[in-house]
Amino acid sequence: MSTENHIKPYLHHAKYYETDQMGIVHHSNYIRWMEEARMDAMCQFGISYRDMEKDGVISPVVSVNCQYKSMVHFDDTVKIQVKVTKYNGVRLDLAYEMTDMDTGVLRTIGTSTHCFLGREGQVISLKHEYPAIDARFRKML
Repeated sequence: MSTENHIKPYLHHAKYYETDQMGIVHHSNYIRWMEEARMDAMCQFGISYRDMEKDGVISPVVSVNCQYKSMVHFDDTVKIQVKVTKYNGVRLDLAYEMTDMDTGVLRTIGTSTHCFLGREGQVISLKHEYPAIDARFRKML
């Protein structure tokens, strides 16, 4: 990922319950970590998902992809760097890079795509209908 990214990394300390019998983090947890990192990145720019929901905006996952490069074990700390790769007010694409905090070894890369829906479940444009929220997302670029 580009070094010009101004989103601070999210740190996740691998818990015992996230592992399998061999002490290796189960593959499903990486998707959860991506979600945690996305919420953290949004908070860094003053975007509260709770407030968006109160305003009638939700942002469901349209697609998610995860490529496992090396294993994360119990008690490892993973640094998750989030980068906005596309944002147009209707769609948000993110890339994730997970590295071992101590060694810098690449563990996982992933992507997620999100859209924005209004109260009736219709696709909306934040740019047109919620310009204040749109401005915060644009700061993440």
